[in-house]
Amino acid sequence: MGRWQPGARERLEQAALDLFLDQGFTETTVPQITARAGLTTRTFFRHFADKREVLFAGEESVPERVARLMAEAPPSLGPMELIAEGLAPAAAEIFEGRSLDYLLRRRAAIDAEPALRERELRKFSLMSEALEQGFRDRGVDDLTARLAAEIAVTTFRIAVARWLDQHGDPDLPATINQTLAAMRHLTSHGGCSPFLTTHDEDHHRRDTGQLHDG
Repeated sequence: MGRWQPGARERLEQAALDLFLDQGFTETTVPQITARAGLTTRTFFRHFADKREVLFAGEESVPERVARLMAEAPPSLGPMELIAEGLAPAAAEIFEGRSLDYLLRRRAAIDAEPALRERELRKFSLMSEALEQGFRDRGVDDLTARLAAEIAVTTFRIAVARWLDQHGDPDLPATINQTLAAMRHLTSHGGCSPFLTTHDEDHHRRDTGQLHDG
């Protein structure tokens, strides 16, 4: 077999995801992944350090990407303006080249394994730290920088989860904008999100004592 295989990385990712979902992450071995992909174990380790890295490769570049995007933003933008303008482009860069089907399958594999869920949280923690430092570098005080970083990461996580739950409709930028609008509405008015259905609003009002049965 030749040293270079076209599409080898994608074939390994596909094979690994298939096996993770079919038989579980713990039960899956690297030789099983390579056999399913029709590649060698040596080829696997040229692309990934271990089977977990199939799902998290590139994670180490997240802080650098965040720092670059923040450095490129106009200095005049405040923290919330920067979040509003920069979150969708950042998400597009993070998910570049990833299909909706891949992301749905990846989430299913991670949700099924506690150790993988912890690793996913680590990614968000790294993102938050990079954002916080980026805000500080722009002259924002420590408290505001930390709050802004947490708002950005929480908005990102909720928007991505909602986007996947809705199978990509509306698209991710629109879902991020909806999530940001709901957050602004909540902090300014303290009421229901403008994107809740009437049924959702009734449940919210009942839970908060604003609506009574009968």
